[in-house]
Amino acid sequence: MQKIIERAKELLSKGEVARVLGWKKGDLAYNPEPAFFNCTDELTSFTYNGFCGANLSKYMIEASKLDGKTLVFLKPCDTYSFNQLIKEHRVDREKAYIIGVSCSGNYSVEKINKAGIKGIESIEIDGENLKVQTIYGQKTMAAKDALMERCTVCKGKEHKIFDELIEINTAYQNEDVTSRFDMVEKLEAMTSEERFIFWQNELSKCIRCNACRNACPACSCRKCVFDSNNFDSAQKANVDSFEEKMFHIIRAFHVAGRCTDCGECSRVCPQGIPLHLLNRKFIKDINEFYGEFQAGEDAQSKGPLTSFTLEDVEPSIVGERK
Repeated sequence: MQKIIERAKELLSKGEVARVLGWKKGDLAYNPEPAFFNCTDELTSFTYNGFCGANLSKYMIEASKLDGKTLVFLKPCDTYSFNQLIKEHRVDREKAYIIGVSCSGNYSVEKINKAGIKGIESIEIDGENLKVQTIYGQKTMAAKDALMERCTVCKGKEHKIFDELIEINTAYQNEDVTSRFDMVEKLEAMTSEERFIFWQNELSKCIRCNACRNACPACSCRKCVFDSNNFDSAQKANVDSFEEKMFHIIRAFHVAGRCTDCGECSRVCPQGIPLHLLNRKFIKDINEFYGEFQAGEDAQSKGPLTSFTLEDVEPSIVGERK
């Protein structure tokens, strides 16, 4: 991590960038948060570890409006989102200096807690294990068992856009990557009644905190329709069936063809709703209808839902789908 900080200090000192966008230490060992650093002294609170899961691409929308370049650190999966934002003219490439940082996967404190480990004071990677110091003593669990779901189906370690790369020595590399569509296929295999019950159970947990929308790089409208008071869509409480049936489905349609499957929606959901599965269903269908497509693979190509060919499927195909 030290070489990341030193490089950030160098670029700031030379005036090549006006600020740094990275992660600062949180009040706990597992909750670093996105932060802007405007001078070298502020970088004392900079951190980068397996709990820096936040995708910083979306923060570059606001950074693009500021004077000067912003140095931003992006993990491989984050670069897909940045490319997509360039494509949608939401960020200014000329105002970004991108350092791609290597990643060995991000960890979920919820998974660590579910393993019975509570009262966490510090966490360090020890080979293929996490060594967790708690107020009850030291605990150990396999690192792979604490990985976020999105990291178990990692799209790869290649950065899709960068100005320079910094390799970080990582003690653990997950090699056991599975298909990201496995759970979608399990849902497709259910009857429509079973799927309805599954999603009703999940979406009824929603408290309309809007964390999924706020963290989603693809959800970047300046004024969101769900903030409108004109038709009661801005209420925050899950007081009727609207939220459990419509809010997330409408949002999934809104980002269809643009979602890079970064998994931020599920990462930030305080209720643990697997919202990314709605987006993955769209991604899987788009792949089957139009051929393999990965949003954010580059910053130029048109997505299948924004172009037309005579070979495109007819709308009636929807009626034949699960």
